[in-house]
Amino acid sequence: MANVVVVGGQWGDEGKGKIVDWLSERADVIARFQGGHNAGHTLVINGQVYKLSLLPSGIVRGGKLSVIGNGVVLDPWALMAEIETLRGQGVTVSPETLMIAENTSLILPLHGELDRAREAHLSMAKIGTTGRGIGPAYEDKVGRRAIRVADLDDAATLDLRISRLLNHHNALRAGLGLDPVDPEALKAKLLEIAPMVLPFAAPVWRVMLEARRAGKRILFEGAQGSLLDVDFGTYPFVTSSNTLAGMAAAGTGIGPTAIDFVLGIVKAYTTRVGEGPFPTELHDDTGQRLGERGHEFGTVTGRKRRCGWFDAVLVRQTCATSGVTGIALTKLDVLDGFDTLRICTGYDLDGERLDHLPTASEQQSRVRPIYEELPGWSESTEGARSWSELPGNAVKYVRRIEELIQCPVALLSTSPEREDTILVTDPFAD
Repeated sequence: MANVVVVGGQWGDEGKGKIVDWLSERADVIARFQGGHNAGHTLVINGQVYKLSLLPSGIVRGGKLSVIGNGVVLDPWALMAEIETLRGQGVTVSPETLMIAENTSLILPLHGELDRAREAHLSMAKIGTTGRGIGPAYEDKVGRRAIRVADLDDAATLDLRISRLLNHHNALRAGLGLDPVDPEALKAKLLEIAPMVLPFAAPVWRVMLEARRAGKRILFEGAQGSLLDVDFGTYPFVTSSNTLAGMAAAGTGIGPTAIDFVLGIVKAYTTRVGEGPFPTELHDDTGQRLGERGHEFGTVTGRKRRCGWFDAVLVRQTCATSGVTGIALTKLDVLDGFDTLRICTGYDLDGERLDHLPTASEQQSRVRPIYEELPGWSESTEGARSWSELPGNAVKYVRRIEELIQCPVALLSTSPEREDTILVTDPFAD
């Protein structure tokens, strides 16, 4: 059976939640493979709104196994709060419906404190972090001093892990003017949360292998967007993990040969939250109109998103780096009523035309978009479920995007409702 990876093709906030939910109805296993609780998905199911940060979108669907893979950094207190919220909405969350990889690194309170203190000290050079400790937790993972889920079940090992961790962190905290962390207090917190987390712990790599051998359909769910990838994004204004499709294999332990289809989620215009370059950003009434019509506020942070025209250069680049098979184009209805639409087809850097975003941060901030104009449409596309329901100019707009990004549209979303989706290519087709 086909296994599908879903990744964001821009800076996140592309509408992955709806698409993953739409696909999860046909999947058996839904696995989250990177990021932390800085990501956010909003699902609307039968009028009920669910806001998820850590839990895979499939958790709200009965009969599915949701998996948090080892590529995620996990705040156990945030996880339990999210589980309780969902339970209050009538969602069953149990070890039969949710598994957490035993080798998943934990986000601790000290990580958030360090994250916020660093951002405050950066002054004019802020990264735009959410302050939730994701970056520092990944640093500890790479530095081989992280506390992992499996450590919660071994008090002796936990003592060693805490000692090694605090040797590093207390020195950092002293330099930032923060009080040292008391090892016994930290241990007590971890032992208190351990009985709530450990029932969900499992060797996820083995569970995934067995699911694949049994012919089950697996949906791999990414967080953030490809342009926030720590290697291929707009560095240093990026997240601290790899957000590309290749991370699905390493972040769950299943191996790259298990991936059959990569679906890139792409908004019909462009948005970004936080700091960093944004070549097509609009500071005028048009940008304001896109933000208001698209309800562009972050699910997790509530921050207003920056808005601009569709950037085909960036999406073509992310389709290449993630090996995207087809895209899901979302929020087409937000463009209803515009007389003229623009698509960025290239960049001008000091008189030189570029067909890609340069790697150097300083050059990224100086590129200017080269636009192609297309006629808009006055008719509504909201709720359309077939090509025949779309205005002619809307179809032309979609087709031109396909040409420019060199990747076909597999799905087209025309409202937040999950059924308002035009299926072109079935990602789960064998």
